Amino acid sequence: MKTGIFIVDDHYMVIEGIRSLLQNETGIEWLGHATNAASCLGFLKLQQPDVILMDVNLPDKSGTELCKEIKQLYPSVLVLGLSTFNQQAIIENMIQNGASGYLLKNATKKEIMEAISLVQKGRSYFSAEAAQSLKKPHEQQPLITRREKEVLQLIAEGLTNAEVSEKLFISVSTVNTHRKSLLEKFEVKNTATLIGKAIKMGLIQT
Repeated sequence: MKTGIFIVDDHYMVIEGIRSLLQNETGIEWLGHATNAASCLGFLKLQQPDVILMDVNLPDKSGTELCKEIKQLYPSVLVLGLSTFNQQAIIENMIQNGASGYLLKNATKKEIMEAISLVQKGRSYFSAEAAQSLKKPHEQQPLITRREKEVLQLIAEGLTNAEVSEKLFISVSTVNTHRKSLLEKFEVKNTATLIGKAIKMGLIQT
């Protein structure tokens, strides 16, 4: 019985790289890819893979949110987080939302195959860097989407909501929504405190 693999990532080179590593492996059936959360959910309505390799940073929704949604809709589908980031908070967030493990994008074919094999046996898999990161003292860093980070950076640069809206080609109300979401995630009451906290965490550049 072959293991059906699906990848969700918005970088074509990552998709192609992993596909080239896995497609000729015995026991692996490459089912395809999605570049955002919406197309992933659309695919899952038609077919469910055994394992999804999922980027934590997608253009329309964070990987953690998508992971949680998939596990609620299709509990038997296994999710492996896939990222260039090995921050403790991001890894923990993925696991809390149902992921069975976490791989970095520099993973070898051997690592990916081992991760797929282990999670199918009901175990967890963490790349060496991710496992090391989980051992560090806990750091309180909220998980934000790529768009939220862009908005945060522009706010830190002193742009108004209207200017952020124009720069990112999104509506002012969407900017407002992102701003409110950031205040909630960072558990702060105003923009000045938000920016200060984000700088301390190294999330934005000044």
